[in-house]
Amino acid sequence: MRIIVTGATGNVGTSVLRKLRAEPAVRQLVGVARRRPPTTPQKTSWIAADVARADLAPVFSGAAAVVHLAWAWHPPREEETRWATNVSGTTRVLDAVRRAGVPVVIVVSAAAVYTPRDEDGPVDEQAAVGGVPTSSFARHKAAVEVVLDHFEAHHPTTRVVRLRPPAILKREAAGAVRETFLGPLLPSRALRRGRLPVIPDVRGARLQAVHSFDVAEAVRLALLRPDARGAYNLAAPPVLDARAVQLAFGGRALRIPRPAARAALDAGFRLGLQPTEPGWLDLAIQAPLVDTSRARATLGWAPAFGATAALQELLDGLAAGEPPVLRPPETPGLTAGTSGDAPPAPVAARP
Repeated sequence: MRIIVTGATGNVGTSVLRKLRAEPAVRQLVGVARRRPPTTPQKTSWIAADVARADLAPVFSGAAAVVHLAWAWHPPREEETRWATNVSGTTRVLDAVRRAGVPVVIVVSAAAVYTPRDEDGPVDEQAAVGGVPTSSFARHKAAVEVVLDHFEAHHPTTRVVRLRPPAILKREAAGAVRETFLGPLLPSRALRRGRLPVIPDVRGARLQAVHSFDVAEAVRLALLRPDARGAYNLAAPPVLDARAVQLAFGGRALRIPRPAARAALDAGFRLGLQPTEPGWLDLAIQAPLVDTSRARATLGWAPAFGATAALQELLDGLAAGEPPVLRPPETPGLTAGTSGDAPPAPVAARP
C-alpha cells in the first residue's frame, strides 16, 4: 500500500510514520508537510506543500489511503489564518481525495467536537457535535466534521474514518506545547522529574489524554480493517483533574475561582504575555468526557500508555527543553492549484 500522510512532521504525524513504517502491508509512505525534514526514513518520501495552497491531487494519485493530520496552531491571534489550513485546507484535501480516486481517508478530528451537556457521564460517537463555542480549536474541529459529513454524503464509496482523541501527548510534543500554551510562564528549571511545583485547581476543569503512539496505532488499525468507517473516540485512563495530577506528580494544588482563572488567561492573552486563549479553559470545563467502547470493540484498539504516563513524558520533555517537532515552514514545494471541477463542500461560517 502507498499511504499519504499530511501534517507528517507534527506530533501525531511523526508517530504515524513510525508506526506505519513497521507495518508490512505498507509499501510506501509519502509525508506531506510545509517543511521538508532533513532525514528520510525507510519507506518514506517527502513532499513540501501547504494544504491551504497546493494542488494535492497529483500527489494523492495511486494512493491506497490518505491520513489527514495537517493542523495549524499558530498564529494564535489570527484565527482566519488558522481556519485557512484547518477547515478550508481539509476541504481541499478531500477534494483532492475525490479527484485522485483515493478509496480511504482517515482524519484525526478531536474529542473537542462534542457539544457541552449538563450530565457528567462520558459520551459516545452519536452525541451531538458542535464544540465549545468560545474555543477556536473546538469551532474549527466541529467545522471539519461538517466538511466530512458533506463529503461522506456525496461520496459514499469512499471509506471515511474519523478519530476523535482528546489531548495528544508525548515527550517530543513538549516544544509545541510550550509554544502553544505556556510561552515563558513556565521555565524548564521549574520542572523536576516526577513533580510539578504548583497545580492550578479550577473547579470542574479536567482533561482526558492519550499518547501520540496510541493515536498512531488507531490509524494503523483503521487503515487495515476494511470495515472500519465513521467516528471512533480515543482516550486513555485516568481522567486528569487537579487531584489526580497531584497524586501522580506531587506539588501544591492552588485553588483558583473560575472567573479569576478565565480573567487572568484573557488578560494575559490580550496583552501578549502568554499564548493560551481563554477558550482552552472553557473547553477543559465544558467539554464532555468520551467513551472509547466503540474503538475497543470494533477496531480492537487499547491504549498502551495511560494518561498519567503520557503526561509524565510531556513533563520530562518540558523539563529537558525539548524543541518543537515542527519548525516554521519553508516555501511550499508545490505551487497553488485549482481544486478541480466540483465546488467545495460548504462549511460553517468563518470566524
